[in-house]
Amino acid sequence: QVQLVESGGGLVQAGDSLRLSCAASGHTSNSYAMGWFRQAPAKEREFVAGVSWSAESAYYAGSVKGRFTISRDNAKNMVYLQMNSLKPEDTAVYYCAARCHGTTCYTPREWSYWGQGTQVTVSS
Repeated sequence: QVQLVESGGGLVQAGDSLRLSCAASGHTSNSYAMGWFRQAPAKEREFVAGVSWSAESAYYAGSVKGRFTISRDNAKNMVYLQMNSLKPEDTAVYYCAARCHGTTCYTPREWSYWGQGTQVTVSS
């Protein structure tokens, strides 16, 4: 079992930056691929970014590529999402996910573990 706890969300203005953190604990949590998803009101949960267990490869949704950066520190069992140039359409609850059943996983059902989420609100 893996436990995930997100932090770092908040209310910011368009153009600002935020860094989300995800603390992972449990069995071999630092050997799993990790990812970030988000869910806006009345919308489905969507993929944001993913990173391999070794941090050698990362992949992004087209809507955030060039603005967001995913990283991880396996020594600390932490995963981060640096979000720059935020837009109002980035407003959502952001979720950390672990254990992707594939090389790259873009759908929620491909991930085994989830955090409770952290709210990000971007005002215009």
